[in-house]
Amino acid sequence: MKFSILLVLLSLLSCTHTTTTAVVNFDELQKILSTKKDKLVVVNFWATWCPPCVSELPHFMEVNNEYADQDSYEMILVSLDKASDLETSVRKMIDKLNITTDAYILDDNKRMNEWIPAIDAGWSGAIPATVFYKNNKKVLFVEGQITKEELKNAIEKHKQ
Repeated sequence: MKFSILLVLLSLLSCTHTTTTAVVNFDELQKILSTKKDKLVVVNFWATWCPPCVSELPHFMEVNNEYADQDSYEMILVSLDKASDLETSVRKMIDKLNITTDAYILDDNKRMNEWIPAIDAGWSGAIPATVFYKNNKKVLFVEGQITKEELKNAIEKHKQ
């Protein structure tokens, strides 16, 4: 009996997804995104101090869980928190919201006037903001909160 319980626990541990969390600059983020060929990649810009961001993240995780087994889909979260907050508030939020996607802190504030318009020319820099890339090309940008239904509709429209 004890052996069976141990096997069940070990199998559960081996099935969990290891979430990457790291601090990156914009060039490093671009390199990460450029490796996502033949995929629809949903990139959500957020922060722990942004109430609309935090309120939409559970919906993002619900939708992500629906598509996570599809090789042609991936979601990445990009926090605009301070790099020094990675081990404190960002990881706590990741755990609290059961975030299973890779999450990065974009630590490149000095160059924000370069990378914000590089992501989208019309982006004011306000968060939350979500970018949809298909085959490394931007297909949709949304500044502001997205409902669960809007997120699913955008994924369905662009994943083909």
